[in-house]
Amino acid sequence: MTTPKRRVPVMADVAREAGVSHQTVSRVLNDHPNVRPDTRARVEAAINRLGYRRNLAARALVTKRSRTLGVVSFDTTLYGPASTIYGIEQAARTAGYFVSIVSLKSIDTASVRDAIGYLTEQGVDGVVVVAPQRSAGRALESLPAGMPAVAVEGTHSAGVSVVCIDQAEGARLATRHLLELGHETVWHVTGPQDWMETEGRVEGWRSALEEAGRPVPEPLAGDWSPRAGYEAGKRLASMDGVTAVFAANDQMALGVLRALSEKGVRVPEQMSVVGFDDIPESEFFSPPLTTVRQDFDVVGRHCIEVLLRQIESGPAALERLVVRPSFVVRASTAPVR
Repeated sequence: MTTPKRRVPVMADVAREAGVSHQTVSRVLNDHPNVRPDTRARVEAAINRLGYRRNLAARALVTKRSRTLGVVSFDTTLYGPASTIYGIEQAARTAGYFVSIVSLKSIDTASVRDAIGYLTEQGVDGVVVVAPQRSAGRALESLPAGMPAVAVEGTHSAGVSVVCIDQAEGARLATRHLLELGHETVWHVTGPQDWMETEGRVEGWRSALEEAGRPVPEPLAGDWSPRAGYEAGKRLASMDGVTAVFAANDQMALGVLRALSEKGVRVPEQMSVVGFDDIPESEFFSPPLTTVRQDFDVVGRHCIEVLLRQIESGPAALERLVVRPSFVVRASTAPVR
C-alpha cells in the first residue's frame, strides 16, 4: 500500500485556520504595518501549524522581485573570499533575501559575463561581485544596464559601487607595529600579482617604511599559499640582519614560521612575524600569530545595504564604503634584541 501524499497548504488554508481573510494573510506575509498584533500572531501561528511555504515564483510575478540576490566569486577555498560570501549571505538573509552563488575557477571578462548572464536569467534582484582582481574589475564593465550591483574590493572604473577593506591601512598597522618594536626595517612577502589586496598591502607596507625613513627591502613574491611563505621563510633565514617580516596573509605567515623553525631561527626572539586576515587558526600557531583582522561581517552588511538602496530607489550616485581593519597583537612579535 502507498501512503497518499499530503496536500501542500496554500494561503486559503492559512486564512481558514486563522479565521481571517485571504487579504489579511497576504498583508502579514508582506509585513504590512496595518495588521493588529494579535491578528498577526494568529496568522503566524497558523502558518507554523500548517507548515505553509509561500510561492516565491507567484509572488515574483506580482511584485516583479524574486527576493534573491546573485553573488559571483572566485576561489572560495581562500579565507578572504569565503568569509566575504558568508558575511554577504548572513546579511542578505537578515534582510529577507536568498542568495544564489556562482563560484568561478578563473576571473576573466568572459567568465564573469557568463556568470552575471546566468544570474540575470534566474531573475535575481541585484548582484554582488567579489572582485579582488583587476581582471574582474574590468569584467564588471559588461554588467547589464540598470542592474543593481556592488563590487567587493573593486574599483569605480567599472561604474559600480564598491565596498572594501582598507588594505593599505592594515599593512601600515602591521609595519608600524614592527618599527615601534625597534626593528630597523620590515621585509614583506606579497600576495599574487593582479590582486588589489596585494597592491594595497604593498602600498601600505612601503609607505610606512618611507614615512619612517627606513630602508625598503625588495619584496618577496608569494601566492597566498603556505608553500610560498615557506620558500620565502627559507630565504629570509639565510640572510643577515633580517629581524622582522610581514606576510600578506596568515597562510603564508604559517609557512614562514615553519621555515624559520626548521632553520633554527627563534620567533619572536630572533625574528618577528606578522600576518594578515586573522584566520581562526592564527591564534593557535606556534607561536600565536600577530595579525591584521578584517571584519567580513561588516563588509557583507554594507554590501547588502548598498545593493538594497539601489533596488528600492533605482540608480544612484556611486558609493564607496571602506571598512577599517584592526590589529591583533599576539606572541609572534617582540622588541628587537
